Amino acid sequence: MDKRLTLWILAGMILGVAVGYAVHVSFAQDSTQFEYITKTFKLLSDIFLNLIKLLVAPLILSTIVVGIAHMGDSSALGRIGFRAITWFIIASFISIGLGLLMVNFFQPGIGAPVDSIGNAAATIGEVKKLDFWEFILSIFPKNAFEAMATNNILQILVFSLFAGIALSALGEKGAPLVRGAESLAEMMLQITHYVMRYAPVAVFGALAAVVSKSGLAILATYLELVTEFYLSLGLLWVILLSIGAIFLGRRIWTLIRYIREPMLIAFSTASSEAALPKLFEQLDRFGVPRRISGFMLPLGYSFNLDGSMMYMSFATIFIAQAYGIDLSIGTQILILLTLMISSKGVAAVPRASLVVITGTLAMFDLPVEGVALILAIDQFLDMGRTATNVVGNAVATSVITKWEGMLEVEQPEYSETPHAPAHTPAGGKAGLDLAENKVTKKRSTKV
Repeated sequence: MDKRLTLWILAGMILGVAVGYAVHVSFAQDSTQFEYITKTFKLLSDIFLNLIKLLVAPLILSTIVVGIAHMGDSSALGRIGFRAITWFIIASFISIGLGLLMVNFFQPGIGAPVDSIGNAAATIGEVKKLDFWEFILSIFPKNAFEAMATNNILQILVFSLFAGIALSALGEKGAPLVRGAESLAEMMLQITHYVMRYAPVAVFGALAAVVSKSGLAILATYLELVTEFYLSLGLLWVILLSIGAIFLGRRIWTLIRYIREPMLIAFSTASSEAALPKLFEQLDRFGVPRRISGFMLPLGYSFNLDGSMMYMSFATIFIAQAYGIDLSIGTQILILLTLMISSKGVAAVPRASLVVITGTLAMFDLPVEGVALILAIDQFLDMGRTATNVVGNAVATSVITKWEGMLEVEQPEYSETPHAPAHTPAGGKAGLDLAENKVTKKRSTKV
């Protein structure tokens, strides 16, 4: 099923570009028929994104709660959390630093058509400057149900951490809730199987909508920026995968093969959130225990957005170059640190990086209207950076698992059902050992 689905997604991408271009050249942009067609295309992808958003909050809640409860002792949680944050910080500096280096090397903003964006300020609308204190306060939910209703990943993460730690401390008293969380996670993954069958249609609609409105000519207009940005992303992929290979060895090639489907989904929909349920499933098959991926992936979706951070540094300096503003190294480093903080929690929203870029421009008194320079091609840039986010989080999760000595032998890539998280009572060494024995029977050895 998975192999066929990958092929169908690729077919949907190709057909979407072809049909979108045919609509672009066959209908007038201001005609009623064109509006109806493009709205229909967009509807196909919006349905899929809504269904995915339906899964995200309960999936993150259940997987984090189960993951923490199955770790048993707080020292394991603290150790994994420390290693994860260390990896995320290093990867973030690599991503943003490489973006600054490449944009200063290529200088794609020199000669950009700034004269054509006189009305850009009206398009962008009112911009609120970034506020560090408001950002910190927004991490902590005042209502857990509101956080889940709005799919606020950072706030769901905080609540889930408290819930998982509390259930682990309760021991046997909390076991029924842990089993309920396990069942909820399994139910969400089963629903994911149903929703993913619609993915090729959604991919077709997403790309057809973009190409029908912008055509392929927009890529020629901004060919230099698009090419240089994707070259920079390619270099970032090489760096991340090379570091991953230091820990995973030859299994890095297996990981790449397993995550190609989540990457395609993220690339075509420009939403990391859309790929999350499938990424859980594929890491299951690669050999990452659910109690690790259930903790690492939601954490990574808030703190490890490698592609988005490279894009934000790349785009911010690009706009400054377009307006002939020479930024000192010190100012660029300050922008780097600002983006490090302000980029957290944007993975759930397609094209949310534009909001962060706009706020950063306002903070450093750079021309906010410059965002209009990249609006026309942001969808194409977003596709690449979103796929990079998926790669970065998959590598990070696999490396931390290997670092903990918990990476298991992979399952057959196209087995019908991924392994479910072990039903371990919250807390207690005996329960954890029992879960490990069950897993070991399935996988025979660890590597």
